[in-house]
Amino acid sequence: MKVILFANTDWYLYNFRRDLAMALRERGDEVVLVSPPGEYAKKLLETGFRWVEFPVSRRGMNPFAELGAIFQLYHFYRNEKPSLVHHFTVKCVLYGSLAAHLAGVRAIVNSITGLGYLFLPGGVFKNILRYFIRAWYHFVIRGTQVIFENANDRAAFLQFGFIRPEDGHLIPGVGVDTRRFLPTPEPMGNPVVLLAARMLWDKGVGEFVDAARSLSAEGLQARFALAGRTDPGNPASIPDKQIEIWHDEGVIEWWGWSENMAAMLAKGNIFCLPSYYREGLPTVIVEASASGRAVVTTDWPGCRDAIEDGLTGLLVKPRDVPSLTAAIRALVIDSDLRQRMGVAGRSLVEDKFSSEKIIAKILSVYENAKKAALN
Repeated sequence: MKVILFANTDWYLYNFRRDLAMALRERGDEVVLVSPPGEYAKKLLETGFRWVEFPVSRRGMNPFAELGAIFQLYHFYRNEKPSLVHHFTVKCVLYGSLAAHLAGVRAIVNSITGLGYLFLPGGVFKNILRYFIRAWYHFVIRGTQVIFENANDRAAFLQFGFIRPEDGHLIPGVGVDTRRFLPTPEPMGNPVVLLAARMLWDKGVGEFVDAARSLSAEGLQARFALAGRTDPGNPASIPDKQIEIWHDEGVIEWWGWSENMAAMLAKGNIFCLPSYYREGLPTVIVEASASGRAVVTTDWPGCRDAIEDGLTGLLVKPRDVPSLTAAIRALVIDSDLRQRMGVAGRSLVEDKFSSEKIIAKILSVYENAKKAALN
């Protein structure tokens, strides 16, 4: 069986779908990875996969260019004649599904990896764009197999009438390699509270900084660190200059970007992601739990699905600095609580979020897609 995996970045394919691609290859399938070019394409090729460049723009709005991209993808699918296509992220789902239908591909799987900023309140332009995208979803994904990472997103698609109940599958995240992310002893010294993510306002970075400033002012002995990179392709991206200001102020440490997330998480005592972005299911939360770290995150779709409140971490109100401050304080001052939550978090990941279990569920959806294609 030839399977095409199509995403909007080579980074996404390498970091989040490489294990799936390897599982497909190990069972004898031909795997083709498709994305725009980037620094990770070479790594995909070095892993032995066939990678094909497809220049889809994350923020492109020129209708002629976008139609051209769909037409190009249609020709690619016709020439490749895949047995099954699997699309990730919004544009790939929308463009890929339409192209696949036109090219006669019958087995189509779409992963909804979060609803993104377009489903948050916004201005007139965003409302118009949201209406257009919803109409497109309704047109192209009915009859495909759709994977959701949290129950809220699945419920939204059912409410909008985009899918039939039997075509919507709940699979919590992309899975975590529990052999790579292992519990390690907490670092010595003052506890480190780490937020690792894309530097977006919607990820709760501003609220995290405000909480750090407040806790430092009251004399709490702790360090606060940001890790990740900015995302100029996203309107909610935090400017580098703003992060430098916070760092120079002394309210946070700026660790920047690291490919070795396991080592990054080992440097923290507590992991924090106060996001109000429409996440699918944040992989980094699961990675932190697999690493034996207590988690503070928001009672928000995707985030709340990644922990068990009071057992593996603490849920706080979105965009609520006092709630966030109180949760961080509680974990900083109670090392025993942190340790218990870390142990429970590791157990939760092994039971629910390991790569092996997630991939098995995805392959089951592939079987459903193949059966549907025969009808």
